[in-house]
Amino acid sequence: MPHRTAASRVLDVLGAFGPDHRALSLSEIGRRAGLSLSTTHRLVGELQAWGALERGEDGRFSVGLRLLELSALAPRGLGLREIAFPHLDDLHRVTGGNVHLGVRDGHEVVYVEALRSRRTAQVSSRVGDRWPLHATGTGIVLLAHADPAEVDEVLARPLARYTARTQVDPALLRVRLAQVRRDGVAVLRGQITDDAMAVAVPVHDRRGDVAAALSLVVRDDGTGPGELPALLTAVAARIRRALEAAGHGEAAAGVVGKTPVRPVERPLRVG
Repeated sequence: MPHRTAASRVLDVLGAFGPDHRALSLSEIGRRAGLSLSTTHRLVGELQAWGALERGEDGRFSVGLRLLELSALAPRGLGLREIAFPHLDDLHRVTGGNVHLGVRDGHEVVYVEALRSRRTAQVSSRVGDRWPLHATGTGIVLLAHADPAEVDEVLARPLARYTARTQVDPALLRVRLAQVRRDGVAVLRGQITDDAMAVAVPVHDRRGDVAAALSLVVRDDGTGPGELPALLTAVAARIRRALEAAGHGEAAAGVVGKTPVRPVERPLRVG
């Protein structure tokens, strides 16, 4: 077994937490991290003192606010979210759909923002959620713009199937990726949830690189996406302009939100 450094043990403790494990006892942390109880006790105590972990009244530990402060410094995390949020909020209000902003991390897409719908397709999504690239709208867009070697690596791995319609054939996925690059939009039906349709587009940064992907998930009523691709493309362009302005030293708060998304002339078909 490889030697585990002090830093790797600390990361193991933090890695014990996740969307389905938000509060853990000391013994649960040790078991999930693969550490002895004495080592877990010492590391958790140090992390708690620093603010990376917090202890609740029930004695269980959760991630502390100090980590939130650090994550706010990540340009692909809360910084991107802060700049994009007014435009995402406009999109959410206009369409009533589930809005996601995701960035690629290895073989997964991580949501840096998720606005859930109350009236259309009910999907489980939260900030920080991770999903495989091949089965999500944001993930397919990000994979379509990844380096060919990275695409090969992702498609060579076992691909999870969530519904009968989840596409897991590497050859057909390559066709889908080519279509996304050609059309500038991904339209996926029933890949994670049977009755949901995802429409996703890339979000470019001020250098023209794909910094993130924006998606809208609505109920699949059997019709086409209608005006949704054009609407998402417009929102992505507004986010890019906000990123460009922020990159040139203007305060993000004074840049975003000046050009609200306006309802389209015809009603959107969002289910």
